[in-house]
Amino acid sequence: QVLLAESGGGSVQAGGSLRLSCVASGRTFSIRVMGWFRQAPGKEREFVAGINWHGGSTYYTDSVKGRFTISRDNAKNTVYLQMSSLKPEDTAVYYCAAVPTGRGSYAVVPAGRTLYDYWGQGTQVTVSS
Repeated sequence: QVLLAESGGGSVQAGGSLRLSCVASGRTFSIRVMGWFRQAPGKEREFVAGINWHGGSTYYTDSVKGRFTISRDNAKNTVYLQMSSLKPEDTAVYYCAAVPTGRGSYAVVPAGRTLYDYWGQGTQVTVSS
């Protein structure tokens, strides 16, 4: 079992920045990929960014490329999402999620939800215009 706890959400004006953190605990050695998803009111939960826990390769959805950066600190079992140039359409609840070892292709950071077995409770990000 892997437990995930997000923090760092809040309210910011358009053009501003926020950094989200997600601390993993439990069987962290079993993590293969860590990802961030978001869900706006009335919309499906969507992939934002992901990082290979050991190799460090990253993958972003097109709408956040050049504005968001995902990184990890393995020693702290923490993954970060640095968000800059925020837009009102970035407003959502942001969730941290993890893919365990053995799920999916080793070198691939999946964008679909189905391979992510572990989820945090979410943190609200609100961007005002």
